[in-house]
Amino acid sequence: MVTTSSTTAASVTQSTVSTLLTSLGTGSGIDMVSLASNLATAQFAAKTDRLTQQAEKLKTQISAASTLRSALSNLASSLGTRVREGDLSAQPKVANGSVASATLSGTSQAKGSYSLEVTSLATAQTLASPAYAASTSTVGAGTLTIRFGATDGGTFTEDTAHAALDITVAAGATLGDVANQINAQNAGVTAYVSNTTDGAKLVLKGATGAANGFVVEAAEDAGDPGLSTLAWNPAPPGSDRLLTSAGNANFKLDGLTVTSATNTVTDAVPGVSLTLTGINSGSPTTVSFSDPTSAITTAMGDLVDALNEIMSEINTATNAKTGDLARDSGALALKRQLQALTTTIIMPNAAEGEPRTLSALGVSLQRDGTFTLDRARLGETLKANPEATGAMFTNGLYGIYATVDSISRNAALSGNPGSLAGSISSMSDRQTKISEEQTKLAEKQEVLRAQLIARFSAADSIVSSSKSTLSFLKNQIAAWNSSGSN
Repeated sequence: MVTTSSTTAASVTQSTVSTLLTSLGTGSGIDMVSLASNLATAQFAAKTDRLTQQAEKLKTQISAASTLRSALSNLASSLGTRVREGDLSAQPKVANGSVASATLSGTSQAKGSYSLEVTSLATAQTLASPAYAASTSTVGAGTLTIRFGATDGGTFTEDTAHAALDITVAAGATLGDVANQINAQNAGVTAYVSNTTDGAKLVLKGATGAANGFVVEAAEDAGDPGLSTLAWNPAPPGSDRLLTSAGNANFKLDGLTVTSATNTVTDAVPGVSLTLTGINSGSPTTVSFSDPTSAITTAMGDLVDALNEIMSEINTATNAKTGDLARDSGALALKRQLQALTTTIIMPNAAEGEPRTLSALGVSLQRDGTFTLDRARLGETLKANPEATGAMFTNGLYGIYATVDSISRNAALSGNPGSLAGSISSMSDRQTKISEEQTKLAEKQEVLRAQLIARFSAADSIVSSSKSTLSFLKNQIAAWNSSGSN
């Protein structure tokens, strides 16, 4: 930051120089200002030109490297979006969407189709307390104990593996306070106060599944009674406060009975997660898989086109004679990665005989450095290994997207000197140093110019004085001559 004193000093110096410039040349008749400027410029011309050329070259190199990095990032982003759309792998679907929805679970995927008949959904026990005047009504003091287990036919069988929940209720605690204390435990039961037409009621709700029912016991403080009002067990007349019983989901898959504590069922159909949403007793629906062949063929064509665009830019940038990045380690490393892409193992977990590389999908690298797609080869692979091919287009640890994304991320690591981002960072640092050198050089040139002006000013004064003396002498001699002739 420039201070007021330095600004003032600079103004005074500039004013002095301006005065000198104005007065120069009046004695000798020579343009001293231009002479000083030209001499100062000539003194630093070679260094100035060299720095300018270096700065322009770095600017061009940074632009070329940034363009490559951006193109690679856009490819990875577009491919990720395409994969997330889901149509590049065989996606599960349920014919009757009101009964269930299906998604891939990430494990080994099944084939064919399956019959699904849901007879009951998993439910959670929901319990309401007697009515209070308001959520701010006090409930007494003591301890509430919630025990978990199965409630059936008016009886309760505790699940001793599920730890009981103790809630200490202090004197003066309200219905709302009890709800907050239960929620703070985060122990399998949630609570809230419902302001019904009958009054405020504490509502408790457990997790789904028959084993997640619960009873509520109360140990009152004799000095502050009333807490037993919140106690509950399934024996009559407890059922009056039971809004929903805890139960399992029950369904048949290909006629075989399956039960689940939740409505989300993983791997009943291998590789598929089912979310049960409705009952279709007596009217089975079908779980099947979509055919991604057409979508994969189109996506592979688009991928090869995109790779060729990037390779064209890389080949131009790294051309040994004309390329801006001909000797750049980051660009050359990326070029080598992409050239090896067709044979890179992108599915290390693939079974013997399943596709593991892009070449197995018909992608090959030509002599001119471009990629090509053998659609016949792709079709053969899809026909022979449709599921394994589809697995290459998922959003997981392995596959086409993961591989391209990894290359893109590595290119963006500025801390890696062998990456595009590392090259850009290094070139930017050099650009900054050159800018600093240019500033220092300009300052030195201006100092020399000012020094020359000062020297020329003194010389010009001497010349001016000499001319004045010469003029006086000429006039005096002329006067003498004129006097002698008379």
